[in-house]
Amino acid sequence: MELVPGSERIRAARDASPAAGRVCWAKPRSLWIGSLTLAALAGGPLTFAWDAFALFLATSAITLCFGHSVGMHRRLIHSSFHCPRWLEYLCVYLGTLVGMAGPIGMIRFHDFRDWAQRQADCHDYFCHRRSFWQDAWWQLHCELVLDRPPRFALEPRLANDRFYAFVERTWMAHQLPWALLFFTIGGWSWLVWGVCVRVSVCVIGHWLVGHFAHRQGGQDWIVEGAAAQGYNVKLAGLISMGEAWHNNHHAFPGSAKLGLFPGQMDPGWWLIKAFEAAGLATDIKLPADLPARKQLRRLADPLAGEAVLAEPRYAVR
Repeated sequence: MELVPGSERIRAARDASPAAGRVCWAKPRSLWIGSLTLAALAGGPLTFAWDAFALFLATSAITLCFGHSVGMHRRLIHSSFHCPRWLEYLCVYLGTLVGMAGPIGMIRFHDFRDWAQRQADCHDYFCHRRSFWQDAWWQLHCELVLDRPPRFALEPRLANDRFYAFVERTWMAHQLPWALLFFTIGGWSWLVWGVCVRVSVCVIGHWLVGHFAHRQGGQDWIVEGAAAQGYNVKLAGLISMGEAWHNNHHAFPGSAKLGLFPGQMDPGWWLIKAFEAAGLATDIKLPADLPARKQLRRLADPLAGEAVLAEPRYAVR
């Protein structure tokens, strides 16, 4: 086995292949998102109320920003900043409430996908190459089983953590206390919009951003030799909490800031800066703090006609 550059958790033998495998129906996940989406489609219009809609907006923003973007992605997966353990737990718990997976499942899927996308070739599942509807079915209801996968080795800090082990085993059940609370306060409208609509919209929205962020959009960077390139989905920058600046993320995966250029709104970064101002975030990494990548190439600015960055501190070293 050898350590794969860019991930401390993926160890691949020489014959490991990110392209050879089969897409299989993932029954638990499929039934989970399928049932919640049906409940949202059927119950959403029947139970609509403005206070329930406000609950949907507020809980979606909190779980996506604090939870998925900052807790799961930038802290747990990429360690792009440090924070107290209690704050990490809180943010990751909120990320679990988004409804995609538990913390270990999120790390595993993310790292396998990133390893595959960095190779010279990888399966269409990892690259979102298939048609819109087939990609939707694959990403929301299926999983890829590789014939010769690499080994996933979680670091001891996470592998031995009892809180994460508990949340991983029970991640679907964590919607239940909130469903009960919302029903007690606001009846069926709060339950449907606070849980069913929120989870289905956030999970499907996450897939939509991922679909387009690997197919079309703005690009400032190319990772030479990589099977998949990232694109910036401008329209989704704000509502994705900055995650839609995916070309930037492919270029600098360890950066806590994803919106690198003027006009690229990044609420996840704003939250990390708020944590820093409160003394809760340290060792915050920006592109200039990351190791140089020989494969990274800056595209020429089509307006200026030359390869220059908007801000010098983002220069590739």
